[in-house]
Amino acid sequence: MVSIVEYGVGNLFSLKSSFAAIGEEVRITGDKDELLSSERIILPGVGAFGDAADSLRANGLDRVLLKAADKGIPIMGICLGMQLLFDFSEEYGHHKGLGLIPGGVKPISDVIPPELKIPHIGWNALSFGEKKHPIFKNIREGDFVYFVHSYYGADCSESTIALTEYGAPITAAVARGNVCGCQFHPEKSGEVGLNILRAFCAWDGR
Repeated sequence: MVSIVEYGVGNLFSLKSSFAAIGEEVRITGDKDELLSSERIILPGVGAFGDAADSLRANGLDRVLLKAADKGIPIMGICLGMQLLFDFSEEYGHHKGLGLIPGGVKPISDVIPPELKIPHIGWNALSFGEKKHPIFKNIREGDFVYFVHSYYGADCSESTIALTEYGAPITAAVARGNVCGCQFHPEKSGEVGLNILRAFCAWDGR
């Protein structure tokens, strides 16, 4: 059973539909016991980092996710959900994250040419480096996925498992142990995205 974390921040319908399309049973829940009994957890998110982090803490879900990670349950953060995995974010101030991925979340305006639009919206290719992570086993170098973001994972080279190019190399995905995250939206990335979700559902977290 895949659990999608319900904490008031996220486009849950499209995620649920994507898992249904690949034949995976899924539930949307903010219940502690259901999350900790899950085979896998998806942490979605849209909007501002600070609001999302506050919502997780207000519901005690930050502690639940840390416990789930400690138990070895495979976890995937998507878009803002990926950013919440980091130590902190500089979006509209300084906000504490979950600390599951070392590094911080910073404005892409710091690294891309000034003529490029922010937010970064659109289809961009993935590059994997020397070793492809298991969540990408069903896709190829250069496959395109869909991004919508103004901030990115920074100072996280040891955890970076995919990059994209938007005037500069931008962190596209990260992983550490049984925790991974995608800055892009697999649920909006067609068959490539579905293949990433299929691989996540087969991943044992190692």
